[in-house]
Amino acid sequence: MLDADRRIDAFLNASSFAVAGASSRRHKYGNIIFRALQDSGRIVYPLNPIENDIEGAKAYRHLADLPEVPIALSIVTPPSVTRDIVNEAIQLGVRHLWMQPGAEDPIACECARDAGLSLIADQSCLLVALAIA
Repeated sequence: MLDADRRIDAFLNASSFAVAGASSRRHKYGNIIFRALQDSGRIVYPLNPIENDIEGAKAYRHLADLPEVPIALSIVTPPSVTRDIVNEAIQLGVRHLWMQPGAEDPIACECARDAGLSLIADQSCLLVALAIA
């Protein structure tokens, strides 16, 4: 297993991203993370079960609906939703997961680790990592 700094570097160096819990409401954490990844020039897809468009990008209900399987997935959802997202990520072959503070779920973490995914679920924030990268 990679140490924390190497997991963060691997996540940030992925070629494609998705944000589960992306929101059209600009004050919400899911929107801020989506915009930060988008503004940094990365390929990023928003996942939201009810929105059609987020920040000018088509929103998708499920990971399986994306035009490609993202290499890295930022999760900004309630823990009960995180479990389903992690299970779908495992099935599709997502390699890196980052559960943002508040999205962590012990069962989802265990499943991700057992499946061999690189997991960040330690209360660290993607926005901080992007700011210092």
